Amino acid sequence: MRILSGVVIAVLCVVAIFAVQKWRGPVLPALTVELLPLELRIVASGEVRYQSLARIGSEITGTVTARHVREGDLVNKGDLLIELNPEELQARLAQAQTQLQQLQKISRPQAQAALVEARDNLRQVSREARRRETLAEKGVISAEQVEQAQRMELNAKTALTRAQLTVDSLAAGSTEEQLLQQRIASAEAELAKTRIYAPFAGRVQTRNVEPGDLVQPSKVLLEIARSDGVNRAGVASDGLEVVVALDEKNFAPLQLQQPVQLIADAWPEQTVPGVVSFIAPAVDSDRGTIDVHIDVLPDTDQHYHTFLQGMTVSANIIAAEREQTLVLPNDYLLVQANKPTQVLRWNNGAVTAVDVQLGLRNMTHSEITAGLAAGDVVVQAGQVSDGQRARVRFEQAQHVID
Repeated sequence: MRILSGVVIAVLCVVAIFAVQKWRGPVLPALTVELLPLELRIVASGEVRYQSLARIGSEITGTVTARHVREGDLVNKGDLLIELNPEELQARLAQAQTQLQQLQKISRPQAQAALVEARDNLRQVSREARRRETLAEKGVISAEQVEQAQRMELNAKTALTRAQLTVDSLAAGSTEEQLLQQRIASAEAELAKTRIYAPFAGRVQTRNVEPGDLVQPSKVLLEIARSDGVNRAGVASDGLEVVVALDEKNFAPLQLQQPVQLIADAWPEQTVPGVVSFIAPAVDSDRGTIDVHIDVLPDTDQHYHTFLQGMTVSANIIAAEREQTLVLPNDYLLVQANKPTQVLRWNNGAVTAVDVQLGLRNMTHSEITAGLAAGDVVVQAGQVSDGQRARVRFEQAQHVID
């Protein structure tokens, strides 16, 4: 009998414990709403490129006699890069110069001498013609002899005119001289093209030519990345940028001049600053992405040199940030279609569903702009129903929210 009474008492105790626990509610994870920093970051992978990459070629066809640079070399504006065989063009220049000298020192003096001779000859035959005309009037000579003298005078005048035209055509500043000078200038310009110089300061990226190669104007000989410019942010830079293909679903918060943290896969422990400098005006319909250009800014930690053309880089774009705001993890939110977002607020052992308004959101946390205050206690969504009693187990709030 005593044994039976003991069993009954034990059962009643267990029932009482369960009843009390049910009345007190389940133990749920909870957070105290606090003011915390919050960031919205867009993470994407991209490729390092140069904003200005010049493809150096030859303007003429020729054979390479010397190449003075190779990949990785730094060059200054005006540095000699490549030399082509100049012999044929030097011969053309020398020929044009010789023709000009012949005009100035031989042909022109000869023409001037011929003009003097033609004038003297005209004066002589003119005197003879006048003399015969006088004699013919006196009847001393025949009319035929007078006509012969007049014909010789006419021929002398024609010769004088021809000599004058020759002198004019060979005079200083004449058309003939200008043509020869233009031919010399053209030959000099062609000869200058046999020496190819750096158009600006930069770094040689590729070379596609060796001494002995026959090159043509359509062939790219070198690629040089410009390093003496100013980036789109207005800052003097080495011309580096990172181009990322951003999924269009992440496009909405993106803006120009947003700060970026760049990390190369090769050196994951080093972070280089950047800034969003250009957003493509159209979406790639095949990939559903939009190209975003990020200027690489000068780095005081001297990590700038670690970025190389074609390198893969992770870009963390800081699209928005709050220094101090009310923050909750997203798994504490009750989000239902066509209904206000709610949270379960705990007070004096009971849970109440409260409508809240959200501000900045990222993948893990959200900003609460209305509906809660600092110090409120909320429990995880979906664990209990509105009005139910519950006990709470406080979790550690995260102060670094990505």
